[in-house]
Amino acid sequence: MSALRKALDTVNEPLQRIKIERPATGGGVGRLSDGKVIFVKHCLPGEVVDVSITTTNAKMARGDAIEIIEPSPDRVEPQCQYARPGMCGGCDLQHANKASQVKWKLDIAKAHLERLAGTDHEIKIIANDIDDLGSRTRLRCGVDDEGRLGLRTSRSRELIAIDHCPLASDRLIPAFSTSWKGAEEVELRAIGEGEPFGVVRYHSKRGTSIDLARLDGSPLNSKYTSFANVDGYQYRINPLSFWQSHVGAPSLLVKEVMQTAELKRGDHAIDLFGGVGLFSLPLAKAVGASGRVTCVESSSHAAQDARYNSTDISQIEVQEATVTKRTISNLLMENSVVVLDPPRSGINGAALAELTTSRARQIIYVSCDAATLSRDLATLKTQYEIKEIKAFDLFPMTEHLEFMVNLEIMR
Repeated sequence: MSALRKALDTVNEPLQRIKIERPATGGGVGRLSDGKVIFVKHCLPGEVVDVSITTTNAKMARGDAIEIIEPSPDRVEPQCQYARPGMCGGCDLQHANKASQVKWKLDIAKAHLERLAGTDHEIKIIANDIDDLGSRTRLRCGVDDEGRLGLRTSRSRELIAIDHCPLASDRLIPAFSTSWKGAEEVELRAIGEGEPFGVVRYHSKRGTSIDLARLDGSPLNSKYTSFANVDGYQYRINPLSFWQSHVGAPSLLVKEVMQTAELKRGDHAIDLFGGVGLFSLPLAKAVGASGRVTCVESSSHAAQDARYNSTDISQIEVQEATVTKRTISNLLMENSVVVLDPPRSGINGAALAELTTSRARQIIYVSCDAATLSRDLATLKTQYEIKEIKAFDLFPMTEHLEFMVNLEIMR
């Protein structure tokens, strides 16, 4: 019996021995002795494992692989002491080598595309040469009763205190030796070249309050903000504005979007869910002084950043608005180029329907969720042809990829 099995004193006996058939969102898929489907964490396809069942219902079960009886040749030792059953749920695939991680992610994405979008279009993986360890510039942590930072176990509110995260930037390490007692959550940020800091959230009967703090816990000026240079474009990023978590993501995505966008001088480019203007600034350069760029962003903090970042670029108009059917209808998109980078939930149905009939000549859809992307593509492809799907491994050790889909209107 392994040390892991002995140490995991929360296991409910008896364990069941199963073979893992294939990857899926939420773990590898196998079948219990009664034929019920089970989704298993900490396993790989083809492995025979002893499973502890953590939840079950009439249709399916979930569990953890406690003992690996027949390991996959793709299995490696996790680089983090917390990437174990019953511990941190942040990483899905630390036990898999890099090649099998990417294959796992692509297999899941292809399954979503086939099932939800009805397409078997090729996905082209775009490599990056950035070390996975230390690549995250943002990390959202909970705080336990003793003031220690921690991450949640899988599908649970249980908090596991940690003394570091190997995927997080080394610049964030000091935060793990600080007491954050009294806080509910701390989002650590090491964006750009400025001082790393924490966005500290407190919950009370009166609501949620937010402070900024240095990594040693001392107060930081409430007006502090980050600045990042991306391929010559300068961005201000408010502590409450969205910014890609992977250190290489902004540059890589800007490069790929701009290589894909078919723009000429005088064109109209529309940047939906535009954030701080990551794509708007290079889009403005592409359309020139005679063109125009409309950046639509619902967050007041990010919209203010976008206006600041485009201060000297007269062809950029920033609209602080939610992306809705009316918003899209008012933009007069015919013959325009649209870039959209929505949250994980995708774009709402009415807005999506309006976009699909907008007559924009090109749509570039950036997404961090294969399922919602596939759902939205099912609608878009009624009027648009999928020309290319690219994937970027910007969420190492997890089952997620970043995607960029190039769609052109059917003539």
